[in-house]
Amino acid sequence: MLTVVATLVLGAVFGLALAAPPGPMNAVIAQESVLRGWRSGASAGMGAFTADAAFFVLAAVGVVEFVESAPTLKAGMVAAGGVLMLYFAYGALVEAREGAAFGVDPDATGVDDDPTGVDGDKRGFTKAFALAITNPYQIVFWLTVGVRMLRPGTVDVLSHVPYAGGALDGVLVVTTGSPALLVGFFLGILVWVGGFPATLVAAGKRVDDFAPAVAGVSAVVLAGFGVVFLADAASSLL
Repeated sequence: MLTVVATLVLGAVFGLALAAPPGPMNAVIAQESVLRGWRSGASAGMGAFTADAAFFVLAAVGVVEFVESAPTLKAGMVAAGGVLMLYFAYGALVEAREGAAFGVDPDATGVDDDPTGVDGDKRGFTKAFALAITNPYQIVFWLTVGVRMLRPGTVDVLSHVPYAGGALDGVLVVTTGSPALLVGFFLGILVWVGGFPATLVAAGKRVDDFAPAVAGVSAVVLAGFGVVFLADAASSLL
């Protein structure tokens, strides 16, 4: 029992370590959270989470391996992801300029035609899912690391943390082959999906100008990754 609990905890650490670093997914989650509230931010996070779950299933049945073996298809996905990021960056920039304060949806017209907030939630979910499902780097992760979590062996958890540059290699090596590791991994992502928007909402309620600032930063992050993705796609096709 203690072994299972420990494996769950390690899996959760793995999921948190991969979900927390800055990137296009967190930029979208941040933007939705401060402009439309916790539920919209969490919904965006669930969009990325759903894409990860889909990638896991596709990797398990071999589809991801096919994509990785087709350079032109992979480059096309990179380019599509880059275009989407630039498009969403433009939207975030517009919202940064028009959003008056925390929780003020710049799309509001004065007439509440969506009192439940469902449309806003769907928008955040769709944006994050579209970005994640066209991200070939997530495909590479699930092909090289994700599926291995169910196969006997080991995985160096923190060596896969983005931007660490190998500084965390060997710090946390766990034994794979247990479903508990995978369950903990997804639980860790869910903790981030709920906790990150909640933190932003709590901060935003204390600083009235927080929402436009976050939307502006989100625009810069998305635009930066969009340019990188398009450059990567171009270099792959040349």
